[in-house]
Amino acid sequence: MPGAETFRVAADAYDRHVGRYGAPLAAALIDFAGVEPGMRALDVGCGPGALAAALAERLGAASVAAADPSEPFVEACRAGVPGAEVVAAGAEALPFADGAFDATLSQLVVNFMRDAEAGVREMARVTRPGGIVASCVWDYTGEMTLLRAFWDAASEVDPDRGAAADGGAVMGWCADGELAQLWRDAGLADVHSGTLAVRAAYTDFEDLWSPLLTGVAPSGAFCTSLDDDGRAALHNAYRRRLGVGDGPFELTARAWAVAGTVP
Repeated sequence: MPGAETFRVAADAYDRHVGRYGAPLAAALIDFAGVEPGMRALDVGCGPGALAAALAERLGAASVAAADPSEPFVEACRAGVPGAEVVAAGAEALPFADGAFDATLSQLVVNFMRDAEAGVREMARVTRPGGIVASCVWDYTGEMTLLRAFWDAASEVDPDRGAAADGGAVMGWCADGELAQLWRDAGLADVHSGTLAVRAAYTDFEDLWSPLLTGVAPSGAFCTSLDDDGRAALHNAYRRRLGVGDGPFELTARAWAVAGTVP
């Protein structure tokens, strides 16, 4: 689970980093998976609760459960989605009965699981026969602009360490087709995959840069590992690669998505 420890931070730091893509991505994933009113759904690796909140909006909070191993994220999700059942647990050992849910989803989590094969099998176990298991992960090697530009800048500033930490190189299950194969290997049926595209707005480059200084996510951890000169060089290289000026701007982000049904 590379970098998972870097998410044991204040929820606000996550929300100001990749979390600002969370709400539109959650809406897109729910539509892709085919979650409908009347279902009971579980969000695995809920983080501060973007997907859980979107599920609650569609299904009602009483029909939503969520799990995450990070206590700060569990607390944030409980506060943000009152009425949902939110527990502290990893994907590989979910504290729910067999077939408890009609749909089990995870957003930006599979590549951070300690054991992705076991995590997906658990997602399937807690989903009823005929129910939906769905997930999405960032396209680290391509069109997740925020992270692709960051790791390209990191490799420019510190070629060896930057290349070794590059999410596009070290993250599993983040290339086209890999999620679908993982789903089939877990025994899921009717597996289909696709892409989800979302956008996020920034007031200026410092709005994008400042969350990295908290050490959130592997990108933040890399940033804070540098000395002052290294961080200054990364700041400048990152801004140059993004090609942004002094004012507001938007970035696009693409995620790979997969869904299947429990036999």
